[in-house]
Amino acid sequence: MPSFDRAIPPGVEGKITLQVNTAGFQGPIDKTARVSSNDPVNGQITLRLKAVVRVPILLTPKYVYLSGNSEQTVTRVVEIKAELDKPLEITPGEFNLEQKVNFKVEEVEKGRKFQVRFESIPGPPQSYQGFLKIKTNYTEKPEMTIWIRGRLSGGPKG
Repeated sequence: MPSFDRAIPPGVEGKITLQVNTAGFQGPIDKTARVSSNDPVNGQITLRLKAVVRVPILLTPKYVYLSGNSEQTVTRVVEIKAELDKPLEITPGEFNLEQKVNFKVEEVEKGRKFQVRFESIPGPPQSYQGFLKIKTNYTEKPEMTIWIRGRLSGGPKG
């Protein structure tokens, strides 16, 4: 919710305070706010805020979407990267797509970078959604959730 000076006499400066909730964001963000006034020259202006949201652990991408032929394996990779100056340890936790998706965690750079490879399991055409929880040794981010959606259609008719 913005706060601002309601009445500003001509030739005097006023104050506008905006807050951005960065929960759930990581990396660069770009937000705008439109300000309207009775100023005959600048009746409407746009304020722009650009920032980089720093997180203890960078997850790229944050979501997995498996789309393709249900008779083939569809693969997507998520990168997990430590953003703090201490080694990161991760452990797979709860996973609710055991019959639909396989995953494998690989440490790419010791204590710094990991890859989680997701592969669809061939079978009938289907849509699904679920998650993989990852436990970490960071008190700043003890658990992360990777959301997974799948939409696998039938193969060619013949």
